[in-house]
Amino acid sequence: MLKTKKYTDMKKVLRVLIVTAFILTGPLFMMAQNPPHPNGGGGPGGGNTPVGGGAPIGGGLIIMMVLGVAYGSKKLYKAFKYKG
Repeated sequence: MLKTKKYTDMKKVLRVLIVTAFILTGPLFMMAQNPPHPNGGGGPGGGNTPVGGGAPIGGGLIIMMVLGVAYGSKKLYKAFKYKG
């Protein structure tokens, strides 16, 4: 019985060490690229293209907010339904 307990304890320690090592060394291998040049690399005054490409984020933001409110409402409903 003692051998299996020591073995499972060692597995837990090894798992924690591997996860910790990945978290500490992960940023070294996940370096970001340089941002794109404004105006697509063209000369100055070649256009008014924003750096991000001008993609709107308003629609996606609203959808995510609605989904978050719906999820929270569902959780609250379930919490109060089972209490009563």
